[in-house]
Amino acid sequence: MATDSVHLRCALLGAALIALPMAAFPQQSPPDTTSEEQSSTLQEVVVTGTSLARAAFDTPLAATSLDADRLAQLSSSSQADILNSVPTIKAEGGGGEVAANVFIKGLPSGGQYQFTPLEYDGIPVFSTFGLNSSAFDVFYRNDLGIERLEFVRGGVSNLFGPGSVAGVINYISKTGGARPESRLQLEVAEDDRVRGDFALSGPVGSADNLFYAFSGFYRSDDGPIRTGNDTKGYQVRGNLKREFDDGSSITLYGQYIDDQVQFYLPLPLDGNTRKRVPGNDGRDVFSVQTSDVAGLGFAVPGSGFTTSITDGVVTKDGSVAVVFDKKLANDWSVNGKTKYARYNHSFDFFLDGDGIINRPETLQGFLTNRNLGSLANASFTYQDTGEALPADYLLFPNRFIDRDRPARDVTGELNLTKSLSAAGFDHSLTLGTFYSKAKADDFNVTTAYLADFNNEARLVNLVVTNSAGGQTVISQSGLLNAGAGYVNNHHEATRYAAYLADQMQRERFTFDIGARVEKLEGDIRRERTATFITDASTPNLAQPLRDVIWGTGSFANAKVDATEWAVATGALYKLTNTVNLYANAARGYFFPEIRSVVLNAQDQPQTYNAEIIKQAEAGVKYDAGRLSGTVSALYTELKDRRAVSFVNDGQGGTIERVNIVSTESYGLEATFNLKILDHLDFDGNVTYQEHEFTAFDTNPLFIGNELLRQPNLLYNAGFYYNDERFDAALFNTYTGTTYTTESNAIQLDPYNIARLDVGYTYHWDQQSARIGFDIYNLFDSDGITEGSPRQDTAQSTGGAYFVGRPVLPRRWTVRFTFDF
Repeated sequence: MATDSVHLRCALLGAALIALPMAAFPQQSPPDTTSEEQSSTLQEVVVTGTSLARAAFDTPLAATSLDADRLAQLSSSSQADILNSVPTIKAEGGGGEVAANVFIKGLPSGGQYQFTPLEYDGIPVFSTFGLNSSAFDVFYRNDLGIERLEFVRGGVSNLFGPGSVAGVINYISKTGGARPESRLQLEVAEDDRVRGDFALSGPVGSADNLFYAFSGFYRSDDGPIRTGNDTKGYQVRGNLKREFDDGSSITLYGQYIDDQVQFYLPLPLDGNTRKRVPGNDGRDVFSVQTSDVAGLGFAVPGSGFTTSITDGVVTKDGSVAVVFDKKLANDWSVNGKTKYARYNHSFDFFLDGDGIINRPETLQGFLTNRNLGSLANASFTYQDTGEALPADYLLFPNRFIDRDRPARDVTGELNLTKSLSAAGFDHSLTLGTFYSKAKADDFNVTTAYLADFNNEARLVNLVVTNSAGGQTVISQSGLLNAGAGYVNNHHEATRYAAYLADQMQRERFTFDIGARVEKLEGDIRRERTATFITDASTPNLAQPLRDVIWGTGSFANAKVDATEWAVATGALYKLTNTVNLYANAARGYFFPEIRSVVLNAQDQPQTYNAEIIKQAEAGVKYDAGRLSGTVSALYTELKDRRAVSFVNDGQGGTIERVNIVSTESYGLEATFNLKILDHLDFDGNVTYQEHEFTAFDTNPLFIGNELLRQPNLLYNAGFYYNDERFDAALFNTYTGTTYTTESNAIQLDPYNIARLDVGYTYHWDQQSARIGFDIYNLFDSDGITEGSPRQDTAQSTGGAYFVGRPVLPRRWTVRFTFDF
């Protein structure tokens, strides 16, 4: 804590030192666009990851921009609702509000944001992925203070800052202006969801060069799937921007979050239809989570352990950042960003089975599967009432994991730019540096329990009697296996990068070229484990209740490092005033996740080499007023990827298995926007891709197979109407056929998620009020986004049950929005 306080004081001191000389700092402003240009998404100015703001139509890369109105239509419960609308991205939101699984361009991933940094205002939410497995979106939530989203892939832009040639997801916040603006919103949805949002901005007092923007929300929610556990909390964000007479500016950003959400895992479905199945009470089971496990605990060496599983995913604390932009003499400029973040974070979640059987079992089936004898010699009773379970009831033994994951991050970026004319081109040269130091803990305890098969299941106790009359306690207070797994890791990553880029333009030609060199240094600290007898006094306990796996207090320590380079080029040719041809190519890298490093008996790490990605894209951009769009061809190759899978160990615990793989993908992408009428648009995109493993170290038979959980076909299409009074949107996201694992043994059917959003806005003076009605998953699709990743290739088909995660069910929402 003392170290964190020092970091925070240093960040604030750095902000103050930067602010002092800012009276001489002019800012580069993005070019103006006419109202006609603004009607086309291809004419919207892109600023992500670049020192030269340009319209998407004039960049030799692919860029997607979504404004605040479109974000409001897309938002429902998670980042996945928004990112699913972006070309080449498949985003799964079946887990709820956080930890969206994001897949892009046929790159091998277990999900989350492994290839696409998540940024707010050009600053990474967290600089290094893979210190633990928490997704970036656990640290930030979207609110009414977001101005737009930009997703940029390819070209030199993705060499800047934290860098990723695969793409950067950047949300840009609203900043204040001379006119005060205020927006309040109340959202009410079924399953007792209530959310209040606000966004305020304007000048600070009578100052004509100091502006603020402040936004936040509070939300309480019992759905969309009821578990008996809470989803509630809030976030506030804000920025303070100082502008100077010469056009310079400095902006201070801050965020504080205190929020908890429930996270949904796969559950047993019908083995043939893969529809939800009824529980013991006859109602379809939507979740196997239960609040009955609250307070469940057991003895551990030297103390006791009590679960916090009912809290779900908790994030507290926040971040502070400073962004500045200065223009020097002779067309030189300098801009920079620095940020300090600290989060107290835990990610507690229920699993999708006990790691042994992983399906609902009859009472006798449970006994038989564990060699515990016959039902006549067993006593199954409810923990809360002591009553006996009916003989025809089903059980679902399951596990949960308590994961404590505090994290800290310091980042800094400094860019020096020069504008000049040479050889008939206007050049924008950038020389930049990036630094980050990230730390994250990963303390995990796995616990198994016995419960019946119902929504909000009840805990079950079990005592068996042998032929000699001796008794054995198999489940006590619902506890089935105390301390089934234990992990205590601390990982750090320090990154140093330098990059150089030139963005060149003249008449009909635009060229980009750039290079980046980066070094990563990683520190690894992992506690060793052993099995301890912690309850030798209670008679007749089964071994899983008597013994626990726990830390020994001895740690393995290791260091890794790697240095790599990236280069990117791009070219655009203005064929006509309405048609641009473009192409880009890049050779880049990803540093292996530090959590994937395996240590040998001497605590020496395996080789730590960067994963090399090569990609190319070429296409056409068309913009002719009422019709605009793009068509492009894509190619991506990734070598020596350390793919991490979270799988069962066969003993009731879990392990993070590492496969070294190489992949290749290619495909076609198209985007389109057609103005059918002045106020009616038809808008969407489609992606077709082929992808396969070209190397697989642990199982060469998988070479040539398709990547898991990635479809060949994705599309988004919808009608959008807005005449400033009435607005309506009807749109659909289609996800094609996928495979559950690398073996390609189990295929999941394609599915659609349709949305309907309608509203009416009343205007008076400078104020307006809107009432809107939204239905997510309009036709209540129950498409399956994944099977059981924990079972991996052990999952089979043809049985009575299939463990999978359906998309979230249909849900209606009413929103009241007031602007003044």
